[in-house]
Amino acid sequence: MTVGWFQRLNEGLGKTRHAVRQSLDRFLGRTPDPALLEELEAALLSADLGARVVDRLMLQVTERVRGVDAATSHGIQNVLSRTLYDVLKPVSGPSLEQLIDQAPKPFVILAVGVNGVGKTTTIAKVAQRLAQSGRQPLLVAGDTFRAAAIDQLQVWADRIGAKVIRQRHGADPAAVAFDGIAAAKARAADVVLIDTAGRLHTKSNLMDELRKMKRVIGQELPGAPHEVLLVLDATVGQNALVQARQFHEAVGVTGIVLTKLDGTARGGIVVAIAEELNLPVRLIGVGEGIEDLQDFNPEAFVAALFGQPTACS
Repeated sequence: MTVGWFQRLNEGLGKTRHAVRQSLDRFLGRTPDPALLEELEAALLSADLGARVVDRLMLQVTERVRGVDAATSHGIQNVLSRTLYDVLKPVSGPSLEQLIDQAPKPFVILAVGVNGVGKTTTIAKVAQRLAQSGRQPLLVAGDTFRAAAIDQLQVWADRIGAKVIRQRHGADPAAVAFDGIAAAKARAADVVLIDTAGRLHTKSNLMDELRKMKRVIGQELPGAPHEVLLVLDATVGQNALVQARQFHEAVGVTGIVLTKLDGTARGGIVVAIAEELNLPVRLIGVGEGIEDLQDFNPEAFVAALFGQPTACS
């Protein structure tokens, strides 16, 4: 992780951190009272950490301040940081590269998520990252519902020197996925990245389509897809948790990518997802560039959210 990227993460979570810091600063030199604790609880909830995590945090904070004449914001900050780290540590790995290196080739990634989350761009950034590390990616334009998605993936592929398996607009996505797996085997590709349609997650036909794609992929390559990667937009807050539940129930999500952390006051949603679903967080994005999509690091995330924990082990 570069210093520059951590700075962007720190800036991206600035809105969330500022809201919580305002509440923490009010503890300075004051005897903790129910009104202060309620204010802190409200700030944590507004950061979309989720009710279960906030309950745990407030229990820890309450125990910390019980019997203390004047709590310190620094002390409470450390309590928050250590507790959040304990939630996030179990979902922090391994990286996609580690998964790919440990599995047979081709390694198949099925990317899912609703429209507008940055799914196609995320797939392309992952492909570019893999190509730069010497691996051969193959892109599959499985979002045949939108002609623009097919064209967008082609533009990215041309930019990074990767091949795309595509069919006409409106083609059967499962058939495109089938062709992609067959082509990957024939060309000895290392990784297959399959884009999918992102029509509203509440529509059952989308989930049926994804289940069919997953089934067809498995028939053509037993054991695939090896990773079902759910791309979520951090700016939608609790709705991202709803999406995660529904996609996980439908197709068995195995990893999360959280995008657009640079423009939200709801950065805590990754904590809520980790607490409720215990799904690995593979990548987080804090900007438009390829370098802005990085492996999830719980220590860096907690440091950017609340300040560096006193102890992270």
